[in-house]
Amino acid sequence: MGRRKLKIQRLESIKARQATYSKRKTGILKKAKEISILCDVDVALLLFSPTDKPTLFVGQEKRLSDVLERLSKSPYEEIEESSSQNASDNAQKAHEEQLRELKEKLAEKSKILRDWKDPSNVEDLAQIKLMEEHLISSLNGIRNKKGNEGTET
Repeated sequence: MGRRKLKIQRLESIKARQATYSKRKTGILKKAKEISILCDVDVALLLFSPTDKPTLFVGQEKRLSDVLERLSKSPYEEIEESSSQNASDNAQKAHEEQLRELKEKLAEKSKILRDWKDPSNVEDLAQIKLMEEHLISSLNGIRNKKGNEGTET
């Protein structure tokens, strides 16, 4: 069975939500442990399952109280600025990704239009097959329309 990309939204089924939580919890705990070890940083991760069961992970053999004490010593403005900057960066990256995808689609459509204007320049067999499929589809549409007009009279 292959993997498929999930649309990121709340799962409606409670059973599916719990199964997904269990699988993904393992992955996020592993990532938290890895970043804690590799980068020698303090990590505290608190998760509540769909059934409200808490899971707590504190990296590098630290105590939660040590991590929370360190957090409490950080200026509030710095914490707020950091989290809002991360959100801003993530939004910017998402917009850049969308823009890149749109530019790629536009370039692809522009190439198709150029090839239609001068088919002798087409060297890609896949593009030729795509053009052929478009032509066949257009011809079938014309035949259907012509057939429907002939039966209406």
